[in-house]
Amino acid sequence: MPVVYEVEKKNKTGHDIVMEHDVDVPMRDGATLKANVFRPKTPGKYPVIITLGPYGKDLHFSNHRKDTWDTLVKNCPDVFEHSTGKWMAFETPDPEVWVPHGYVTVRVDSRGLCKSPGKMDVNSPQEFADYYDAIEWAGTQSWSSGKVGLLGISYFACGQWMVSSLRPPHLAAIQPWQGTSDFYRGRTRTGGMFCDGFVHFWWARNLQRQHGNPNCDLVDMVTGERLSGSGNLSEEELRANRFDYIQGVLDHPLCDEYYTSRSGDLSQVSLPALVVANWGGLGLHLRGTVTGFMGLASEQKWLKIQSGSYFATFFQPESVLLQRKFFDRYLKDEDNGWESEPRVEVMVRGPGDSVAETLTSKSWPLDGTSWQKLYLNAPELILDAEPAKIIGETTYPALSEGVTFATGPLETDLTLAGPFKAHLHVSCDKPDMDLFATIQAFDPDGDEVTFAAADEPKLPVSQGWLRVTHRKLDDSRTTDWMPWHAHDEEQPLTPGHIYQIEVEIWPASIALTKGSRLSLTLQGKDFERPGATGKMKGSGLFTHNDPTDRPVDRFNGNHTIYTGGDYASYLQVPVIASS
Repeated sequence: MPVVYEVEKKNKTGHDIVMEHDVDVPMRDGATLKANVFRPKTPGKYPVIITLGPYGKDLHFSNHRKDTWDTLVKNCPDVFEHSTGKWMAFETPDPEVWVPHGYVTVRVDSRGLCKSPGKMDVNSPQEFADYYDAIEWAGTQSWSSGKVGLLGISYFACGQWMVSSLRPPHLAAIQPWQGTSDFYRGRTRTGGMFCDGFVHFWWARNLQRQHGNPNCDLVDMVTGERLSGSGNLSEEELRANRFDYIQGVLDHPLCDEYYTSRSGDLSQVSLPALVVANWGGLGLHLRGTVTGFMGLASEQKWLKIQSGSYFATFFQPESVLLQRKFFDRYLKDEDNGWESEPRVEVMVRGPGDSVAETLTSKSWPLDGTSWQKLYLNAPELILDAEPAKIIGETTYPALSEGVTFATGPLETDLTLAGPFKAHLHVSCDKPDMDLFATIQAFDPDGDEVTFAAADEPKLPVSQGWLRVTHRKLDDSRTTDWMPWHAHDEEQPLTPGHIYQIEVEIWPASIALTKGSRLSLTLQGKDFERPGATGKMKGSGLFTHNDPTDRPVDRFNGNHTIYTGGDYASYLQVPVIASS
């Protein structure tokens, strides 16, 4: 039986909080997952916000990411004006700011993790089926109004795309904040390359939480017991009781059914959706959040792209008010004017991670975007408004610092916001070629303009990746402003042959002042600032160094970039007209 706790947290609604700890949630196959339910003490039927994931329904935010928690406490005191923070868990709604407003919040541990027994299989069709069952369970409880909504960051956003495409009947609205909808392109294989830096880091953390792991030193914030539940499984038993996440990715280098079954069929999602991205999601969630919005079949969908702290913005009072306004409209049927919100709202970044301006639009890319081509000129290594008439070329060793093309000082202020791409002509003396593209900006004094992210304090403007043997485009999804690579076959290179390729560079925004410069660096390895160490290198966790995916003798060739004449290579940027 679950243990019931009462927390006095009254506000103008008069609802105290009741917490039910370790509630059983039945699955269709007879399994049982464990959940915490936070609900108003006042009897009634309330809309439900539910999350399901591997991070521990009972693990306090401060024990998951202490550095992020400390930053939140120090820099965002307004977050705690309406909450003690006692029940805050990483990437999930804080019940203290929801229950007093007439909502039930439910947190469920994924199968095989923390308190939920079973075979661990994260980001899988099994987990999405479990999520479906948990939603339907929540929609039929005595305290439920029958309307269920989804809200969360990162992992708790990714799952929303997938489970909503299964169309559980009680699911009424979704709010994916900063979570990719594409398991291949946005999470595990950027540009076709295994993103081993992040995946290994993330997988190791989840192994500690596996149900029955006797070595777990994380504790339940309610009881003080081991977070990984009862039982002391041996290493052999633990291995047998989980699917190997990393091996699964390595075994599937192409975008096959393994990945499509782990990505949402967005054509099946017609629910109201508030989609929120953050420019700090470069390398993980940014692209897939935006393309998720684009792919939704719903006519009632909104996109907001934020700047600022990647995690803190979710909990800040103005964000909670926005979240609640959306759910009040679609879970409570309140006529609160939500439909007047701009369909697309984008914060444009300025120097020092400031917000230069906020733009609104009826669609994405932003209304009135003009696509400017900056042509590469190989002999001078410049980016120019006009292509060179004479063919030029430049060659660099793949595993070197590569080659950088740069504009001259800008003659006027320039605002960029939207998707970028590089249209290139390339060759290699090896049968494969990994291309890493990095856009940087420099102020009039020559200092780089950088931006903070979740795990990287100095991001460049944007980055793009492409395994050139994956250059094949999906013509049904490719546009003039965004190439969409199929990743469904390898097309080996003939050494010395020149290939025309399109490199998707992830969306970005920046307001550049007169005298600033923009540059494009091309290389065959992850971007690093010369002499930088630790997190200042520029790629953070999002590196691509797995020797089975990128064996040195296959990817250490010489890359040649061709420019001008019949080989006019260019960087395409999204220019926003001055207001």
